[in-house]
Amino acid sequence: MFSHDKQLLHEVKVDTPNPAYATMLQEQLGGPNGELKAGLQYFAQSFRIQDPEIKDLFLDIATEEFGHAEMVAQTINLLNGHDVANTPDTVGQIEGQVLGGLSPLLANASGEPFTANYVNVTGDVIADILSDIAAEQRAKVVYEYLHRQIDDQGVRETIDFLLNREEAHNALFREALNKLQQKPQYSNYNFGVTEDSKLYFDLSTPGRYFDNPNPTAPSFDNPRKVENRDKSLQPV
Repeated sequence: MFSHDKQLLHEVKVDTPNPAYATMLQEQLGGPNGELKAGLQYFAQSFRIQDPEIKDLFLDIATEEFGHAEMVAQTINLLNGHDVANTPDTVGQIEGQVLGGLSPLLANASGEPFTANYVNVTGDVIADILSDIAAEQRAKVVYEYLHRQIDDQGVRETIDFLLNREEAHNALFREALNKLQQKPQYSNYNFGVTEDSKLYFDLSTPGRYFDNPNPTAPSFDNPRKVENRDKSLQPV
């Protein structure tokens, strides 16, 4: 069950309407690395998860991502202004003007509709978490690109908040992955059990820069341990 809290996760504001910036932000509403994709992906992946702690994490992050989509949509609303008008439109702006009457459409910055093909679900929680870590990193990169291109302080503050939330989710997914190490029911079990998995084919000769691999289950440093280590280095 979901309930809607009318208060946004973070205040949304813009310095001035700007339809071009609105179109750019459409990428993070209906694009392949956007908030709708993330929310639907983690929500769909949660359906099959048996571990209650991991399932709860996926649903918590999915729900927050839907809140992010609401923030992006509200920012697009503010940037589009109030009235449908004759403006110097790009392809994406044309879609918003003539099809949606300035409504934030479920489409990317080029006006391409959102598709469920963006959503990755394998049924294996390890594969899904690794996909989610990559998804958070890709979303962060898009926000970094937007921050460079949008010269509106209000929008930049929203982008900065959302970018930092991607980092938080990335850390939580990494922690979840570490919790599931070496459990036989998941695909990270028994990495490197055959000789074939330990070969490196040097097919770009001359030169070899990597030794034969020694596959182990994917893992990351625990972000909380890094955090505690940093605290211990602070002057007293």
